[in-house]
Amino acid sequence: MSDRRSVIDIITRLQARAQEGSKSDRQLARMVLDDLDFASKASISEMAARIGVSEPTVTRFCRSLGLDGTRDFKFWIAQALAVGGQYLAANPAPAEAEMGRIPQLVAEGAAAAVQRAAGAVDMAVIQTVAERLTAATQVLALGSGGTSSMMATEMQNRLYRLGIAAIAQVDGQLQRMFAATATKGTVVIAFSTSGYAQSVVDAVAVAGQYGATTIAVTAPGSALAEAATHVVEYQPAEDGNLYKPTSSRFALLALVDIIAMAVAEHRGTRALETLRRVKQSINTFKVDNPKLPLGD
Repeated sequence: MSDRRSVIDIITRLQARAQEGSKSDRQLARMVLDDLDFASKASISEMAARIGVSEPTVTRFCRSLGLDGTRDFKFWIAQALAVGGQYLAANPAPAEAEMGRIPQLVAEGAAAAVQRAAGAVDMAVIQTVAERLTAATQVLALGSGGTSSMMATEMQNRLYRLGIAAIAQVDGQLQRMFAATATKGTVVIAFSTSGYAQSVVDAVAVAGQYGATTIAVTAPGSALAEAATHVVEYQPAEDGNLYKPTSSRFALLALVDIIAMAVAEHRGTRALETLRRVKQSINTFKVDNPKLPLGD
């Protein structure tokens, strides 16, 4: 068997072979692409019989894809189906006449995601998290990947204006390095949708050994949840529309705002002076309109 840690995109290899291979290779590749479920379960004789080639031809075809043989081939086909099968069998995008539905679909998805997050939040945990962040000498916000990285940066953006020394790190090596400088006054707040972003899990573990308080906003039971002192549970739920960006981003942003507001209320009037200064600075150097958001 091939090393399962290898990066093998069997679908792309098959697509290329369907265009550029020998006659029998093109036939086999197209047969597999047309019925991946069959290819993942069929015996070598069944695959050969379906398009009228010999069993050795099927074996050679599998090996020409960089695999050890038919058993290895079936493993990677099954993996491709499990991971990305929904994208291979997706319905066509709606016709132009239906494009007016897009704003409603995006808005409804966002609203539903935020409501789910708000309804599931454990305010006892949020209050504890807010207390730890308020008392921190420094806060390190971590995230890896699209949404989690944005949330780490947004957490920094929410906290510094409340008078809390916060910095976000989204580079894996820097996450580990900053974590190594943690002290007992440090609070690490880490974001991960899956809970298995390795650099984030590593950084939380490193900071924890130096006495830092560690907070994870992540899936319950994940590696990151296990590594952290406190866990704000976050379980994304999608509606299956493959053409629409994930609505879970809005849910995670709502959790950031919930935490930030709880921190602001814990700081009380101490937070107002830094907010006033930020507002004063913005109005002086940008647009003199007090109704504009605070630096957003």
